[in-house]
Amino acid sequence: MSERRLARFGEVKFLRKPRGPKTSMHMFAANLLEALVGSVSSVSSRFDVVVSAGSNFCVPPAIIAWVRRIPVVNIESPVRFSRPSKTARLLQPFAAITALHWEEQKKLLNGVVVGPILPEPVAVSEDEGYILVTGGTYGHKLLFDAISDSSLHNVVLQTGPINPEPYAKKHPEWKVFATSERFHELLAGARVVITHFGLTALEAAALYRKPTVLVLNPEWTRTVGAEDAEHLARKLDAVFITDVTSENILTAVKAVENRNPPELRDGAKRLAALILELSDKG
Repeated sequence: MSERRLARFGEVKFLRKPRGPKTSMHMFAANLLEALVGSVSSVSSRFDVVVSAGSNFCVPPAIIAWVRRIPVVNIESPVRFSRPSKTARLLQPFAAITALHWEEQKKLLNGVVVGPILPEPVAVSEDEGYILVTGGTYGHKLLFDAISDSSLHNVVLQTGPINPEPYAKKHPEWKVFATSERFHELLAGARVVITHFGLTALEAAALYRKPTVLVLNPEWTRTVGAEDAEHLARKLDAVFITDVTSENILTAVKAVENRNPPELRDGAKRLAALILELSDKG
């Protein structure tokens, strides 16, 4: 799916991601070595700039770029407020630019605040009446089970790597699926979005102006936690839930459904201009 989305911009290659939320140290070392070898063969002087979008698989190619004197642009995660991400912190000494989304992140890293970096919308934002529920890249079974036990109707549920069949069987009137290439269209048509604390929350509220409920997944708090989620919720005028129950979700939906998320400056164009300027200097 990523390859199909990105191929229109140019050549697409993939690297091994060294570490996920539950990757053992043994596998992390092996994956890191594989990513480093792949970076050596992929990052060459034909590139004017190398941009790290933040995940840990960006570290090997960024370091190889620095060794080969290719300027590196280091982008911090938009969901970081209490402490910097390891990737951004590691790459800051090697980066020509560290791009930040929020003024608060200047306390964490020495960088340039460009604003929230958002994609172009792919559909007009409309209220088609349904509640979109999604758990992020790794899914959110605790959230899905609570939604399944609730009295919510007209639900569109994306489960990601979690098996969608039990939810589809229990709620044949819902639209339930694992993944969709039309996900942004679903975001654009939602009445309310219920999601894990991550990029989807930012895109739902800031890009499509959707009332949003953030539900922290206690399984994925190794990198970011409740303090960061609360801060992002305030930025997006969202409701944040830590105690994941059907009752709390229903209360949150009622509290948020008539809110209008704030308009935020889109930092994508400003960052693009900085990258082009850096490329011209090279």
